[in-house]
Amino acid sequence: MKLKLYSWNVNGIRAVLRKEALKPFLEAEHPDILCLQETKAGADHADIEAAGYHQFWNSADRPGYSGTAIFSKTAPIKTNNGLPEVIKKKYAMTDDKYGDPNTEGRVLTAKFPDFYVVTVYTPNAKDDLSRIPLRHDHWDPAFLEYCKGLETGVFDNEPKPVIFCGDLNVAHTEDDLARPKPNIGKKGFTTEERAGFQAFLDAGFIDTLRMFKQGNGFYTWWSNFGGARARNVGWRIDYFLVSASLKDKVVAADIHPAVMGSDHCPISVTLDI
Repeated sequence: MKLKLYSWNVNGIRAVLRKEALKPFLEAEHPDILCLQETKAGADHADIEAAGYHQFWNSADRPGYSGTAIFSKTAPIKTNNGLPEVIKKKYAMTDDKYGDPNTEGRVLTAKFPDFYVVTVYTPNAKDDLSRIPLRHDHWDPAFLEYCKGLETGVFDNEPKPVIFCGDLNVAHTEDDLARPKPNIGKKGFTTEERAGFQAFLDAGFIDTLRMFKQGNGFYTWWSNFGGARARNVGWRIDYFLVSASLKDKVVAADIHPAVMGSDHCPISVTLDI
């Protein structure tokens, strides 16, 4: 059975709805599972109409900020919002310095019979790089440990492969942004952030797009200024990664830059389960 998963940072679900971009996307692509980031949705979840989909939301406490969601044609066994408390405490993510990630709706996990799906909206480092310590010392290692814990059964007592996706707010290599040289050391392309991504690969997770596409030109985010999207002057900061045990089941991975509605485009992975 072919299973199509999509991920999309919508930069505000209400904005996507106003632009009438979501319904045509769903009708054209028919994702089995759709993971969203930066939904900026409140308790009403923007009154989304998506026939045939079960909807699960993790909205931030702060209105109009962050947030994640999963739409699935098949209901998962269960869902969990946020990171486990033991992870938060281990990586000192419970104080006021950087904020509690579980109040920002950044992680949403769905458990299915054969795997876990995790959608994540990673904090960006900020222009002044003030969140580099958060990324390097807290967030990146905490999220990696969480995904490995799901994979090995630490957190749910039921080990399964993991598929995680979303806006990771980092370009991994120079091929992942159109203008690498002037951006070295800037947010999204610092040594610390790139090392955080490399740690996922070193832990055995597979960057699915790179199974099928090499080189540059494959971007998922573009600045709203200077006609960057039309000229494809962008960054690849949205990813699908899978456990190594799923590698042979991945039959396709792609980006979808023609889909408008956000400054990010959707990305996808197809598995033969």
